[in-house]
Amino acid sequence: MSIWEVILAFVVVVLMLVALLANVLVLMCFLYSADIRKQVPGLFILNLTFCNLLMTVSNMPLTLAGIIYKSQPGGDQICHIVGFLETFLTTNSMLSMAALSIDRWIAVVFPLSYHSKMRYRDAALILSYTWLHSVSFPIVAASLSWVGFHHLYASCTLYNKRPEDRTQFVIFTGVFHTLSFLLSLIVLCFTYLKVLKVARFHCKRIDVITMQTLVLLVDIHPSVRERCLEEQKRRRQRATKKISTFIGTFILCFAPYVITRLVELSSVVHISSHWGIISKCLAYSKVVSDPFVYSLLRHQYKKTWKDIINKILKRSSINSSALTSELHNQNILQLNE
Repeated sequence: MSIWEVILAFVVVVLMLVALLANVLVLMCFLYSADIRKQVPGLFILNLTFCNLLMTVSNMPLTLAGIIYKSQPGGDQICHIVGFLETFLTTNSMLSMAALSIDRWIAVVFPLSYHSKMRYRDAALILSYTWLHSVSFPIVAASLSWVGFHHLYASCTLYNKRPEDRTQFVIFTGVFHTLSFLLSLIVLCFTYLKVLKVARFHCKRIDVITMQTLVLLVDIHPSVRERCLEEQKRRRQRATKKISTFIGTFILCFAPYVITRLVELSSVVHISSHWGIISKCLAYSKVVSDPFVYSLLRHQYKKTWKDIINKILKRSSINSSALTSELHNQNILQLNE
């Protein structure tokens, strides 16, 4: 193994461990908190977490084995199953992010009618569509034998071995990425930019009220006035940072891999195997970032996982103290004897 392959293998191992820990923590928060389970977005986050966990335990280990051994890990049957899952899970996670953005758009732009427009039944219908949409492409690819081990990405993924099917495979790949990556990106940009517009409008209203209050309060201390102005500035930046994070992580993680897959279809440009694996690792990094972007850094999830950790630590401390007292009592009995 070259130094590049050692580094890439190490990166995949780190991504696997962090993704497994973070997504399991999100799942624990969902099971632990009844308030999170009651919320409609919780269904979309649960579906996204399910996809991320499956990707972590099925696709990442085989990519790691492909980097180390430089060949197809396991038999053809296993590779076909993992390639099928890779196509299905990637599409499903993209559409789940688009569904979350639609939910936020309805909640912010139509707050009074949110509960009538986005119910559990509506969320279940959206999830049903994401599953049907996501499973249709790998079914077509598997039926046409367009799934296999791709040395460029060291992964079991969409791959055409027959030169006579090249035109059909190019068309299929273009349609697939258009209706998965591009469609989700358009939905994300449309919905979150609408949310940002509404958030900025409310910030302006709050800023006007704040300035009017500061003008009326002539005797206010300068430090209080400065704190109010700083909070005003932070409020304007908060929504922009969140929207930029949602859209930015989606583009940063998926765009290099999608562009590489499309460029690969033309025989003109030569793509390095190192770059192919790097682009695949960037796509895997979305599995790591999703729990933090959509769940763990939010106040409700943060409070829940802190409660879980405190409960575990408290229980372990109680068990250790009980064990200590039991040993102490045994020592006393032995002395008495």
